[in-house]
Amino acid sequence: MSLFTIISLMSEGMYRTVGIFVLTLLFSLPLGLIVCFGRMSKNFIIRTITKIYISILRGTPLMLQLMVVYFGPYYLFKMSIGEWRYPAIIVAFAINYAAYFAEIYRSGIEAIPKGQYEAAGLLGYNKIQTFVKIILPQVVKIILPSVTNEVITLVKDTSLAYTLSYLEMFALAKQIAAAQTTMVPFVVAGVFYYIFNLLVSVTMEQFEKKINYFK
Repeated sequence: MSLFTIISLMSEGMYRTVGIFVLTLLFSLPLGLIVCFGRMSKNFIIRTITKIYISILRGTPLMLQLMVVYFGPYYLFKMSIGEWRYPAIIVAFAINYAAYFAEIYRSGIEAIPKGQYEAAGLLGYNKIQTFVKIILPQVVKIILPSVTNEVITLVKDTSLAYTLSYLEMFALAKQIAAAQTTMVPFVVAGVFYYIFNLLVSVTMEQFEKKINYFK
């Protein structure tokens, strides 16, 4: 089997891998901010619930979380899970990465001096205006390297979707390699992951340069 044929067979898996990556970021980044606000809440109940959520999601393997999210509806509610595989993958990835992003956001917010909140109040800003116009731009600058690391990890973690028998790129590479008795599909997969991560790194680096106005 030629290299071109292998790449052609794996193209659908590459598309699915990118889909998991994009949808996970789309949902986990804003969800992480919501969880962060809960983690920093003055309400004891909300703060405790979010702390437990973060502890569980960061303390257990993503592979296990994928299985729980996928099989949970069947065992709890006897629901049919035939069409639930792909949504379950996105849900599991999103809630997992939201827990990590929440702690990254919290570290950035807590790094901002309290005096800036007081100064914003004296200038007539309300809490929302203060956060959006003054705090958030600085937080983004602080947390960007950590977010970049998580995003790069996400690219590689997409391969865990095979846990639910979802044919993303790595799963397809395994199938082709087994059928053809060749390591070429794994090499192709490795090159793809590397190029994908390189693009992510370059993009985030350019973004970091653009927001370097706080130096």
